[in-house]
Amino acid sequence: MTIESDPSYPAHWEADVVLRDGGTARIRPITTEDAGRLVSFYEQVSDESKYYRFFAPYPRLSDRDVRRFTHHDYVDRVGLAATIGGEFIGTVRYDRIGPDGRPASAPADEAEVAFLVQDAHQGRGVASALLEHIGAVARERGIRRFAAEVLPANTKMIKVFTDVGYQQKRSFEDGSVHLTLDLEPTAESLAVQRAREQRAEARSVQRLLAPGSVAVIGVSRSGAGVGAAALRNLRDSGFHGHLYAVNEAVTRDLLDGVRAYRGIGAIGAPVDLAVIAVPAERVPDVVAACGEHGVQGLVVLSAGYGESGPEGLARQRELVRQVRSYGMRLIGPNAYGVINTAPEVELNASLTPAPMPMRGRIGLFTQSGAIGIALLSALLRRGEGLSSFVSAGNRADVSGNDILQYWYDDEATDVALLYLETLGNPRKFTRLARRTAAVKPVVVAKGGRHTPAGHVVPDTRLPEATVSALLRQAGVIRVDTVTELVDVGLLLAAQPLPAGPRVAILGNSESLGVLTYDACLAQGLRPLPPLDLTTAAAPADFRAALAAALASDDCDAVVVTAIPWVSEHALADDLADALREAVAEVPGKPVAVVHVELGALVEALSATRGLPHPAPVPDAAPQKPAGPIAAGPASEDRIPSYPAAERAVRALAEAVRYGQWRRGLAEGGHVPEFEDVDEAGAAAQLAGLLADVDDGAVLTLGEWEARELLARYGITVRSALPAPSADAAVRAAGILGYPVALKTTAPHLRHRADLGGVRLDLANEAGLRRSYEELTDLLGKPAELQPVVQAMVPRGVDTVVRSVIDPAAGAVLSFGLAGVASELLDDTAHRLVPATDRDAAGLIRSIRAAPLLFGWRGSDPVDTPALEELLLRLSRLVDDHPEVIGVSLEPVVVAAEGLSVLSATVRVAHPPARGDLGPRTLPSY
Repeated sequence: MTIESDPSYPAHWEADVVLRDGGTARIRPITTEDAGRLVSFYEQVSDESKYYRFFAPYPRLSDRDVRRFTHHDYVDRVGLAATIGGEFIGTVRYDRIGPDGRPASAPADEAEVAFLVQDAHQGRGVASALLEHIGAVARERGIRRFAAEVLPANTKMIKVFTDVGYQQKRSFEDGSVHLTLDLEPTAESLAVQRAREQRAEARSVQRLLAPGSVAVIGVSRSGAGVGAAALRNLRDSGFHGHLYAVNEAVTRDLLDGVRAYRGIGAIGAPVDLAVIAVPAERVPDVVAACGEHGVQGLVVLSAGYGESGPEGLARQRELVRQVRSYGMRLIGPNAYGVINTAPEVELNASLTPAPMPMRGRIGLFTQSGAIGIALLSALLRRGEGLSSFVSAGNRADVSGNDILQYWYDDEATDVALLYLETLGNPRKFTRLARRTAAVKPVVVAKGGRHTPAGHVVPDTRLPEATVSALLRQAGVIRVDTVTELVDVGLLLAAQPLPAGPRVAILGNSESLGVLTYDACLAQGLRPLPPLDLTTAAAPADFRAALAAALASDDCDAVVVTAIPWVSEHALADDLADALREAVAEVPGKPVAVVHVELGALVEALSATRGLPHPAPVPDAAPQKPAGPIAAGPASEDRIPSYPAAERAVRALAEAVRYGQWRRGLAEGGHVPEFEDVDEAGAAAQLAGLLADVDDGAVLTLGEWEARELLARYGITVRSALPAPSADAAVRAAGILGYPVALKTTAPHLRHRADLGGVRLDLANEAGLRRSYEELTDLLGKPAELQPVVQAMVPRGVDTVVRSVIDPAAGAVLSFGLAGVASELLDDTAHRLVPATDRDAAGLIRSIRAAPLLFGWRGSDPVDTPALEELLLRLSRLVDDHPEVIGVSLEPVVVAAEGLSVLSATVRVAHPPARGDLGPRTLPSY
């Protein structure tokens, strides 16, 4: 069914979802063309399930039933189906009812709801997903409550309703359980929904990374090509599951020592993961064969998709649709592959040749195969291993968001490293990153400022600096290069987080110590004077000095600097052992080493004590030390080393800032409630304003409308009276009372006091008339200038407060000082909405010009608590009403006591049908 064949068909209700076991299903409205599918579905449902649905034996559907269950108006009667392979596996429907329980139309706001799930798919979370989606549909159609009748013995369905998190009432009537659910989302229902989302998406990734069997499709008989390379890497990695090779022209039983078949259907056993390396034009047939065979996931190495132009992009979209229709997940296309070093798996389904990367505590995700190769090589050179690796290519399906869901509760991963070229869903990414960063570091290098070919993502209007600020608010460690990604990851994987910014510096080179000291100051750290051990220092001297520094209460971290001795190789192992012994003696603080041309020391420090290098880390992860927050296992065996002071200090500074964020998170913040907020009045006003506005159109409110809306949230905007003539200006001043300000409001002069369009402190009529004449002589006629008169307010610091709805990132709150200097230097700070009290306090303190608010050079500090309250009130307004897509308060004059909002611009529009609070769904770009 399409919009063209039925204009009433709500195509935006279609969605792909991940089920509890990691498989996928498509949810869509049921149409008149689904009669055959419905009958087939019903025939596969057990008699017991039919009894629970209809409260009586109901062996088959009558023609009348089929018509009723497939003909809907999508307003008062709605049916949704969950499908796999185009066939129904579950259905849900609601019928709007009135107070008497009989069929009704709006304004009746209650509906009766009922489910039916095929027995073979029960327990997969199908009913829970359907309930989320039918609930969103009902809210969109003005329904506020669901009523359901369930037999007491139908405990599974009762649990679906009771676990959803909605406010509900439950009673026992006439032999059945009567449930009433309030469909307004609650904190509990949102938490339930997101917990289910995390478990399902993590499970879907786990199925890709820990398959019991793998088939490589497209293995050449000559041993050349991508497919043959992938097969060899899987074989040589020691993969613990079953491995198969597929080539439609194979004439022997084995390829490269692996059992070979002409097609995946010929394999007489389940296949969990298929690695596809055939030309793009042959991929659809391979995907169909995999789907029919019950394959759970695909890694598509084949190129020729979105990266190749519009035709390839269309091919890529069709690939995703086909893969999901079979309930599978996809890594790629144009992927480099996946690696899982877990001892019970040892999977190398990638183009990385043997030996496979060592087992470690770092998880690595990249969108670029070339960058993935570089990162793997860099980690190997520095003795670091991986827990898992995913290089997703065009990431048409599985993305960094899915991998974060997996890493969140993956005990083998202590540090998450991501190289991203795009953020497909920044709003979801920041939400997931914030949750993950609360338990383990998330380090992101984002390449490029533009969307690469093959990556289709929602447009964003936010500048790159704003995206960085929002990521940091979510606890993400944002770095600029892949070198920094590795540097920071190494420190976090091997060392505990510093408790503060105080850094002790010691070593055998005074000059290198000074460079390290300067680098610390540049990064905002608080270095102690460097301790020069002199070039005559022996390993024992380093050990004693490091142990003393670690035991001191005056530092939170230590940087050791080292330059070569005459006999470098002879002493490198001794120095490495000495440093390890000191750390083992006084654990709990991070240590980094800066070396100059000491390659042997790098190898000695990165090797695990007592084992040759390279070697896998022990199966049991080392215990995290008590006391400070630990980023990773804090292994005393490995101390990260860096060839430049700036690199070591940058990594340490990121760890300091992340530790501060973690401690701040523990202290918490809250979104305050304001008793004087008129949420219902604002909603009614917005409904009236948008009644005649088309979908997609934007309405800029008039001055009085904007003032009325803002006043409902306790934000007062000062009156400004128009002054089309000097006489009108005098009359306005008489109403407002002297002294007054005269200013222009023409778009090209608005908020540009530097152009001379503002006259302040006009104390009488004569001064006002003189200023009016000067203004019009200098800048133009009154009709061009659009002058206004406004009462003077107490002097203070001019600021700008804004909020905007970005289509990708959501609602963003911004703050800066007014004036061209702030615009020129881009000195603006940003936070995601809803903002907490901690967010508001941090927002005004994070701009570079913040000292002007706190008594710079002897000036009076301004009323920052009043400014924080204004930010929180505006945050509450845009969070409560998604119709408000833009607010600009400029200028906001913050005085020693109180503040004054002198001008406001408000833009409104109809909100999207589905927002971040909507039901779980996979992205569809």
